[in-house]
Amino acid sequence: MRMRRRIPSRRERGSAAVEFALVLPLLLVVALALLQLGLLVRDSLMVQAAARAGARAAAVLDDSVAVREASLAAGPGLVPGSVTVDVVRTGARGEPVTVSIRYASTERVPLVAWLFPEAVTMVASVAARQEFG
Repeated sequence: MRMRRRIPSRRERGSAAVEFALVLPLLLVVALALLQLGLLVRDSLMVQAAARAGARAAAVLDDSVAVREASLAAGPGLVPGSVTVDVVRTGARGEPVTVSIRYASTERVPLVAWLFPEAVTMVASVAARQEFG
């Protein structure tokens, strides 16, 4: 038995186009929101990497400028003007040094800016043992 293909009518084809036009903006907003969320996660990972690199540098160097440069080098996607690096030392050799990074990440996808806060503040702290002193 041979099955015949049913040819959609002109009205059915038009309703599919209308349904697609109604769903497309919602899909676009969801895709762009996922993109913005992915960028925020990437920034968070870079802040953590910058804190680790800063703690490694602070463990062997006493220069806070060099610690900041090492932190910024480990987070190449971070905007340097939005990064705050704090170094807290307790004692001398063998005692911990803590490096805290604070970063204000702004939205980058303008069409979904209304879904996210204007700036998301990210903080990461890492402690290391001082190797000098």
